[in-house]
Amino acid sequence: MPAIPPRRLSLQQIVEGQRRAAFVGREGELNLFRRNFAVPPEDPRHRFVFHVRGNAGVGKTSLVHEWQQVAGEFGALSASADEAADSVPELLSSVAGQFAEQGHPLRALDRMLVTYRRALHDMAGRLAADGDEPSPAALAAAQAGLIAAGAIPVVGALAGGIDPAVVARGAGGLRAVFGGRARQQEEARLLAEPVRVLTPVFVAELGRVADAVPWVVLFLDTYERTAPLLDRWLADLLLRGRYGELPANLVLTLAGQRRLHPAHWGDRGRLVADVPLGPFTEAESRQLLHGRGVVEEPVVREVLRLSGGLPVLVSTLAANPGAAGEANATAVERFLAGESDPARRAAALACALPRRFDEDLVAVAVGVPEGGSYAVPGLYDWLHELPFVAERHSGHSRYHAVVRAPMLRLQRTGSPRRWKAAHDRLAEAFAARRDAAAEGVDPERLWAEQPWRRAALEVLYHQLCARPRTALPEALRAGIALCSQRPSRARYWARTLAEAGEDTDNAVLREWGRDLLAAITDHGPRPTAALGLLLTRAELTDTDRAAALVVRAWDRFRAGELEAALSDHGRAIAVDPRSERAHQGRAVILRSLGRYEEALADLDRAEEIAPAWAWAVRERGETYRRMGRLEEALTVLDRAHALDPSDAVPLGSRGLVRHGLGRHEEALDDFDRAVALWPEYAWALVRRARVRTVLGDRVGALADLDRAEELAPGLAGTEGERGEVYRATGRYEEAVACYDRAIAMDPGYAWAHGSRALALEALGRLAEARADLDRALELDPEYGWARAQRERLG
Repeated sequence: MPAIPPRRLSLQQIVEGQRRAAFVGREGELNLFRRNFAVPPEDPRHRFVFHVRGNAGVGKTSLVHEWQQVAGEFGALSASADEAADSVPELLSSVAGQFAEQGHPLRALDRMLVTYRRALHDMAGRLAADGDEPSPAALAAAQAGLIAAGAIPVVGALAGGIDPAVVARGAGGLRAVFGGRARQQEEARLLAEPVRVLTPVFVAELGRVADAVPWVVLFLDTYERTAPLLDRWLADLLLRGRYGELPANLVLTLAGQRRLHPAHWGDRGRLVADVPLGPFTEAESRQLLHGRGVVEEPVVREVLRLSGGLPVLVSTLAANPGAAGEANATAVERFLAGESDPARRAAALACALPRRFDEDLVAVAVGVPEGGSYAVPGLYDWLHELPFVAERHSGHSRYHAVVRAPMLRLQRTGSPRRWKAAHDRLAEAFAARRDAAAEGVDPERLWAEQPWRRAALEVLYHQLCARPRTALPEALRAGIALCSQRPSRARYWARTLAEAGEDTDNAVLREWGRDLLAAITDHGPRPTAALGLLLTRAELTDTDRAAALVVRAWDRFRAGELEAALSDHGRAIAVDPRSERAHQGRAVILRSLGRYEEALADLDRAEEIAPAWAWAVRERGETYRRMGRLEEALTVLDRAHALDPSDAVPLGSRGLVRHGLGRHEEALDDFDRAVALWPEYAWALVRRARVRTVLGDRVGALADLDRAEELAPGLAGTEGERGEVYRATGRYEEAVACYDRAIAMDPGYAWAHGSRALALEALGRLAEARADLDRALELDPEYGWARAQRERLG
């Protein structure tokens, strides 16, 4: 039989082999990772997470790439991602795509992701066609969930945090978008809670493919940027098993500049291998230089001096070592010393200006006229041959920060006029992308749309680089809208200011960026500190100042800081008396304080300013309900529902009104419709449980309370209602235990004291029942029902 010729290597395999052969150093780190695959997961020496950390340029990405090849040697199925995957759904999509390329598709997850994208597209299309802005109450509730038992169904204005554009506003319109379709419930919940819905599917699929391969390895690079988005999710996934059981042959690698957050990883135990990276030792640097043919000792010493052992610089300078004795040569000259074509050298410098680039932006950076051609053929491909240019998973490329910084400094100081002109061109290019991304999107939701937001922040960056002083006010105003959304978006905005400050060497921008990042990071998800900086230090218009005060007021209200929130709304009205949002916000807080007439006066003013806004009508109806004016509340809530049938909140309020009027079947219908519109509407679920209890559906009531607890855990009202279900079914001991837990959560919960009294009475514990009623009246002297029960018990 003739010998079978060896399989010919592909071009990519040859290039990868050459790259690996050129990799030097890090023997200890490579062996650490390699040995882990020889240790069974059950062995205490095995590590499930590797965390590589170190400064920029220290070689984290190169090491992770090498580790991925090592994992392949052990038959691992692997996937990698960086900051381009800036949400959990995007990360899962990236992983699923890479697994499919290796012959292990995650079909169930793929189907769910297709459904998710289609639902987002349908929602965006419907909302754009409607032209309605997000319901303010739905916005705030989407972030805060159920605030407290007995609180308003939802509170409103400018909140954000769980994507106001699609989740909060969209949750209010899900029935309108998906009504009548069989997949309505699935798509509604998927839109509202993508992480909660997608992650268990991902975990199950991981378990399935893990049975078919020796190892599954995930690599997450630039983790210092994605940690705010992924850290809690990963900790829940790995440490707490919240989403299901992970396969034991899973290994996760994180690479970033900072240590892992102790709040999320403090109990990691033997789970994580911490792998700090420093600069190359002199021996490692010499090894790399020798492998590149740089052997003359004076030249080697010069490279060591310029690079400081930083791997990215050693590698770059090894390609263009220059001649000995050029002690005053700049780093930039060394980076480009091997390129004699002045057009290429100029283009390489120009392409350092954008923070990330694609082929179109290269043309803008180098000044190619629209419809023109490059002065240097193949420029874009040539750039990717440079050792300091990295292509990201998103299709955009960037220079390594350590190389980019001196290139920016050279251009800024060498020709300020060309510096400004180039940044103006880039700002215009990103503005065109921003405007294109705005097509079909409600102007109120633009900051929530990722393509628009990314382009808009790049516009701000280049405007700040071109004209720091004049562009700063607009950049700061953008922060007001972003502080009302996810903390990660506010952080990216603050980082944009900080990077513009560094790249322009502008002390004012640098200070703003530093202080805003510190405020946003140190105060977690709350934007109060960052808004305080804007209010005290920024030059804001009256309209902008009022908007910032309203955003801060809602944050303080959700945190229970009612007087501070009331003060902020008052200040907003003083600054801008025609701010309907400030009047509405103050009305909600006044209502929560029992100051109903003042709340109604603010709602009068809000309706006077914006008569077509349905939410003002809805808030009036809820205020009437709180005042006990049920018939008036019913009339107003009917009108609110007619104005916006897609809003779940008026239905929730009307359901409770009808329940109070004894119209329980109609109340149940209202709650059913509200939950169909907004499946995560915890307030309505708790109240529907109450109605179901009255109608004898105790199983359904407990199911509603379980779901409410899942959505908003640890709330006294949910436990109190659970106690009511048990009391109604004669399970008095269990009822007392539920009331006990509710009162432990909220000692001032008068209703729970009164209800526990009835359960204690049924158990024959009359003295304790009387004491509970006394306590309920002490907490709420106007609690007429408790007074009547106390008189009955004598």
